[in-house]
Amino acid sequence: MLHLIRNAHIHSPKDIGPGHILIADERIAYIGSKEPELDKALLATDVDLAGQRLAPGLIDAHTHTTGGGGEAGFATRVPAVPLSEFTSAGVTSVVGLLGTDDTVRSTSSLIAQTYALREEGLNAWCYTGGYHYPLTTLTGSVRSDIIHIECVIGVGELAISDHRSSQPQFDEIIRVASDAHVAGLMTGKAGIVHFHLGDGERGLSLIERAIKETELPARIFNPTHVNRQKELFEEACALTSSGCCIDITAFPRDDSGSSWTASEAWQHYRERNCPADKITISSDGGGCLPTFNKDGEIDGLDFARSKAMSDCLQELLSLDHQLEDILPAMTSNPANLLKLAGKGQITKGSDADFFVLDDENNISDVMVRGTWHIRNREILKRGQFESN
Repeated sequence: MLHLIRNAHIHSPKDIGPGHILIADERIAYIGSKEPELDKALLATDVDLAGQRLAPGLIDAHTHTTGGGGEAGFATRVPAVPLSEFTSAGVTSVVGLLGTDDTVRSTSSLIAQTYALREEGLNAWCYTGGYHYPLTTLTGSVRSDIIHIECVIGVGELAISDHRSSQPQFDEIIRVASDAHVAGLMTGKAGIVHFHLGDGERGLSLIERAIKETELPARIFNPTHVNRQKELFEEACALTSSGCCIDITAFPRDDSGSSWTASEAWQHYRERNCPADKITISSDGGGCLPTFNKDGEIDGLDFARSKAMSDCLQELLSLDHQLEDILPAMTSNPANLLKLAGKGQITKGSDADFFVLDDENNISDVMVRGTWHIRNREILKRGQFESN
C-alpha cells in the first residue's frame, strides 16, 4: 500500500519547509522537495495538503488506558479510553500505566488493553507496577516483566510525596530503579521508573538522593506532575542538569495560583535555559483528577483527556512560539527517553505517524502507521465499541 502526501509544510519536528512524502509498508519511503514520479494506480491515497503543516504524531507517555479513578468509590472508576479519544488529539503513540488503583486494575488488564489498542491501529506500550510498593506485576518481578513482556518498557507510576502512596523508603526506591535499569540493559528498552509526584513536602528528595548516592544513571528517574506546585517545578528544573528528564502534565488550570499550567511550565523551563531535550509533556489521559480538602478527603472529581496536549500546543502557538520549538516535548523527547525507534520524527525510514494543523491551529488530519484515522476533521477509524 502506497500513500502520497503532497505539498506539506513539514516539521520533523525541525521546520524543513515544503515537501512531499511517500509512505510504503507503514513507513516513510521518501521525503523531499521533488514530487516522486509514480503510476497513480499504485497509490491507495493521494493527499494534497496545499501547504498545511505536517508534524510527527504526538506521544502521550502518561495515560490510564484502562481508566483511572476509584478514589471515591467503585462508581468513580473511569472507563477505558477509546481509540478516537487519542487520535482526535493528534496522539499516535501512548504509554499506559496504573495509578492509585493498582489492586482492582491489574498489570494483566493493562497489557491486554495495550495490545487491544495496537489491534485497533494505535502505537501502544505500558509500564508495570503502579502507585504502591510492593509493585503490582504480572510475572512476580519488575525485571522479569520488562524482560519477558514485549510491550512493557519500564515501571510506573510509582507514587512518592503523596498521601495516597505506600510511603516507599529510599532502599525500596533504588531497588526498583536498579531492577528497571538492568532489565533495560538486557532488552534495549527504556528501563525507567516513572514517578508520580504528589503535594508532599519531601518533593523530589528521594530522587535527588538516589542520583547523588548511587551509581544508577539519572535518566532512569523520570518524575511526572512536576508542575503541580511552583516550588516543586523549580526543584525539577534543577534536576535536569544531572541528566534527569522531567514530565509536565497538561492539568486543567488551577485558580489557586499554586501550580503552573503545561504551557506556563514549558515557557518557564525555556526562560531558565534548561536542557531542551530533558522535558516532556503528557496528558494523564483517562486518569482521575480529584481535589482534596485538608483532611485528605475528596471534594471534587474529574478525569483527564489527551486533548489537553493539543490544547497546550494550540495555546503556545497562540502566544507566538514556534511549532518546531514546541513539538520536541511531545514528540522527539519522549521517543528518545523511551527508546521508541522510528517515533517522534519525520525522516526517511521512520514510522508514518503524523498530524496536520490547519490555518487556525486545529488538528485536521491524523495518520497512524500509514493509515488515515482522521481526514478533514472526520474520524475514519473508531475503536471496536465506539459509537459513531
